[in-house]
Amino acid sequence: MPGKRLTDQQVKLYMDSRKKNFNQAISAAKAGVSERSGRRIESKQASVQKNQSERHWRTRKDPLEGVWDNELKPMLEAEPQLTADGLWEYLNDNYPDLYGRKIRRTLQRRVKAWRACHGPDKDVIFRQTHEPGRSGISDFTTLKRIDVTINGEPFKHLLFHYRLVFSGWRHVKVVVGGESFEALSSGLQEALSKSGGVPQEHRTDSLSAAYKNHSDKELLTKRYEDLCTHYGFTPSRNNPGQSHENGAIESPHGHFKRKLEQALLTRGSSDFGSVAEYQAFIDDIISKLNSRCRDLFEQEKLHLRELPKHGSPDYTQVRTVVSSSSTIDIKRVTYTVPSRLRGERVCVHVFDERLEVYVGSTLAFSTVRVRAQSGRRARCIDYRHVIYSLVKKPQAFRYSQLREDLIPNEDYKLIWAYSDRVMEPRQACRYFVRTLWLAAKYDCQDALGRYILHKIQNGYLPTEEECLSRFADSPRHHPTVEATQHSLVDYDQLIDDDWGAINA
Repeated sequence: MPGKRLTDQQVKLYMDSRKKNFNQAISAAKAGVSERSGRRIESKQASVQKNQSERHWRTRKDPLEGVWDNELKPMLEAEPQLTADGLWEYLNDNYPDLYGRKIRRTLQRRVKAWRACHGPDKDVIFRQTHEPGRSGISDFTTLKRIDVTINGEPFKHLLFHYRLVFSGWRHVKVVVGGESFEALSSGLQEALSKSGGVPQEHRTDSLSAAYKNHSDKELLTKRYEDLCTHYGFTPSRNNPGQSHENGAIESPHGHFKRKLEQALLTRGSSDFGSVAEYQAFIDDIISKLNSRCRDLFEQEKLHLRELPKHGSPDYTQVRTVVSSSSTIDIKRVTYTVPSRLRGERVCVHVFDERLEVYVGSTLAFSTVRVRAQSGRRARCIDYRHVIYSLVKKPQAFRYSQLREDLIPNEDYKLIWAYSDRVMEPRQACRYFVRTLWLAAKYDCQDALGRYILHKIQNGYLPTEEECLSRFADSPRHHPTVEATQHSLVDYDQLIDDDWGAINA
């Protein structure tokens, strides 16, 4: 319009349109100016209205006049870590009722401007050029906003996250325990196997499972050093407390967890039947994410080193002797083992999620790993391991140190409480131990427990014979063999023939 100056935005819109090969008329119309103004813009003769915020004079009296230059600025120069809130508290203490809350925002802007012009230098992030096959990075993370359950029980766990930096290909494994070497080793080896190769470098944060953090030098733990040697990658880590140095995994953490949380909300439930089912659910999400970087991953695979023929041990070995109670102690947890192993010297392979018990080189027993809480001990007791000894001396059950742990579930706790109340003590022990023996022998623990509880609710405790007849295997039917007895007269004929031959 005549008499109005052109603004910076109008000039920018006009020139952007001209760069897109629009003519002067169309460009001027897009910018809301005349064709003549457009020609003036191109000839750099236009009078452009300056941004009204670009002024260098005050419109009101400086509210910090008298204290900024004399007191506050010298304090900042002496202690650059002082904040605007700290200075505001100083003013309130020394000048009561003179500087109200309205001055606080002014002080924040003033301190920010001073830091930008005169404050200490800040750390600068240097963007890196990523080469294919050069770096793989891993870290542990947790799912915080949604509680995952297994069969209705809270499931405390970590997620091991591995990512190839160049392509963005990733692998996530559910970790039942903490940030242990077993979890690091098993998760990393799974990831390397699925990616089909080994990068030149593996980067983590300062995991105690991989680094001796209390040493002045950067020292690897023996097991992690052996793992690095086996796969041929170079270990590296970020500086302690500098998580941005692991930016290639920290940011993908959040991206993956948001995807997982949304998938759980879409599913309508965060409860799973088993850890394997939960892992399969995560694998499906990871597969979709990896499909988006398929081209880059195929390019990176060409630069990955070949995998070794065999994996590296992802467990800890513990050598021990099975006690006379048929138990072993592993990492502050007492486990029962089959009584046939009593007194044997065994080697226990401690994995992240299970234990394997070896006699020599033969696998004799395997069980789920249990973890003790900090500063406490725990037990993993299975009555099936010792019931065939206990049934021979049932009275040992009453005062056994493992009595409560030998009772398999709540149903059997109710059965023991009822039988101990209505029966004589010796009979109660014998009845309950024989019930456990029957449950173990015929693999009917749950069904037998429900059956006895149902009878108890009706005011009747079934006898051992009734339980046996209901749950024991049906007796085997042997085939009937019919044999025809020959006549005894035949023996007389044999005798007569023999005597005739002798007399002759």
